[in-house]
Formats: sequence, C-alpha cells, structure tokens
Amino acid sequence: EKIVKLLAEDINDKGGLLGEEVEIVVEDDGGDPRTAALAAQRLSTRDIVAVIGTYGSSVTEATQNIYDEFDVIQLANGSTAIRLTQKGLDKFFRTCPRDDEQGKVAVKTIDNMGFERIAILHDNTTYAKGLADEAKKLLSKQGTANVVFFDALTPGERDYSAILTKMKAAKPDAVFFTGYYPEAGMLLRQKKEMNWDVPFIGGDATNNPDLVKIAGKDAAEDFFFLSPPVPQDLQTQQAEEFLADYREKYDSVPGSVWAVLSGDCFLAVTTAIKETGSTDPDVVAEYLHNDLKDMPGLTGKISFDDKGDRAGDLYRLYRVNSQGDFVLQSN
Repeated sequence: EKIVKLLAEDINDKGGLLGEEVEIVVEDDGGDPRTAALAAQRLSTRDIVAVIGTYGSSVTEATQNIYDEFDVIQLANGSTAIRLTQKGLDKFFRTCPRDDEQGKVAVKTIDNMGFERIAILHDNTTYAKGLADEAKKLLSKQGTANVVFFDALTPGERDYSAILTKMKAAKPDAVFFTGYYPEAGMLLRQKKEMNWDVPFIGGDATNNPDLVKIAGKDAAEDFFFLSPPVPQDLQTQQAEEFLADYREKYDSVPGSVWAVLSGDCFLAVTTAIKETGSTDPDVVAEYLHNDLKDMPGLTGKISFDDKGDRAGDLYRLYRVNSQGDFVLQSN
C-alpha cells in the first residue's frame, strides 16, 4: 500500500493520468478468501479501473471471478499458483512468476548444490502444495536426486518436533520447504534445538525479515531461499530512483519483495492507461497483453504473455548470513 501510494503521488505531482488525479482505494482482504471475496464485491461497485492484489493464491482465487464479472482488471503481486492464469480470464495479470518457474529454479539449485536425497515439506495451501508437487515431479523426471520424504505440516502450530523427527529418519541431504515464513522460522529454530544440521531451502514465501526474528539469527544462518530480487539488489535506474524516494518518505527500505511487485502492477496499469489514453478495461487489457513490452519496472523488465503471466526469469537464490541479512548469491 505504501509503495502504490508513493507511486500514485509521483504521478499526481506530474499532473495525474489523462488529466485526472489518481485515487487509491484500499480494502483489506485479511489474508482470508471469504474476507477477500467481500472486499472484491465492495470494490467492484466503486467505479474502479483496476485492482492490485493480492499476495496469497487461495485469497486471489476467491476474487478472480468477481472482478471478471464486473469487468475490472486485476493485477496480482504475489499469487504464484499455476492455475490462476489457466482459466481464460483475459483481465487477470500478475507481476510475480508462477510456481512452475520457481519449481524449475528450485530443482536446478538442488542439483547445483549436489544434494541426492531430498525431503519436501509443504503446508497444504494452494501455493505450497502446488510448488511441492511441481518440484517432486521435476526431480523424479530428472533422476539426479531422490525424494525420500514428502509430507505436509499444519500451519500455525507451535511445535513441529514430530514432523522434524519423522523427516530426520528419512536421512535427507537437504529439505525443501515450500510453505510460508512463520512455519519456516519455527522449523529452523526447532531443528537447531534438535541439533539436526541439515540444510533447508525455502520457496519465495519465506522471503520476509520476520523469518529471522522467529528462528533467531543462529538458527536462520545458512538458510537458502528462492525469490524474485529485492530492490536493493537491482541495478536498474528505476529501482535506484524508487529506493531513494522511498527512503526519503518512509526513512526505511521496503521489507518485502511482494510489496515492490505491487508497485510493478501499478506501473504496468498506469502505463497502459497513459499509452492508450483510455480507462476502458478491454482497451487496457489488450494493451497489457500485446503492447507492453519490457517496461522498466521496479523488479526488472515487465511484459505479459497471452495468459497474463509475467514473461522472463525472475528467481534468484538468497542465503541468510550470520547477521540475519538476506544475501543474493551469484548465479
């Protein structure tokens, strides 16, 4: 929200869009599909041109048909489940990559690190199970590593020692956890308490500074995760200018890449409106599908394919260092 408002202020300072001021209307989906559906219904009746959001795939899924019915363009910033763009909804876009792309990068990383026995752990959410299934499928196809454990935990619990013990018995060389950062933090902390020093690799939902707070710096050290790059690691002029503006306004840097990807949603849709001179959803969607090519975004170049997926490879490998910082690893 902070990022989108900052970008909207910038446009308004320059005279707005099509001679009018850009107004940001905020509704909270509460990270819950039911709340999100109600928020979507409220927004759809408010003469909105486009909706930015949201993060969780199951939360976005609950809103897709509502926006489609009301002819509202939706740009998701963090919903990576493959099926969201398989439904033929021509006004749905996302600036984040899909799980199958993340699955490919995960398997390549596992391969490059030379691990042969892999445990895969998910949390049964749309996103985490999708990524776990994808990684398992690719690993078995490739044949260089064996999946020796595949199971789910229950999110929100305080004690994961039972599933950690079960996993340890399978003797994996590495664990790929596809769930979210609160559980990742607990797992890292509890495996350290068990003196089990197996390497953990996370998916992009573990990219949150709170992971280190939950795990503790010692337990989080040497945790690897895949993620689109954070703006501090981008060399583009857009990212540098944006970071300078953000620091000036909020006296900090964005904590999460997902928030920055919502900024890319905003830039894509406002570029389309500006270039077409229209807020007609059909015209804007047509432009986003066919004419927006390599737009300089905050996380790199932005283009969409015919399904509304972002084109190009966006994932990078990060490692948590002894200070608890997320350090980009060279490819």
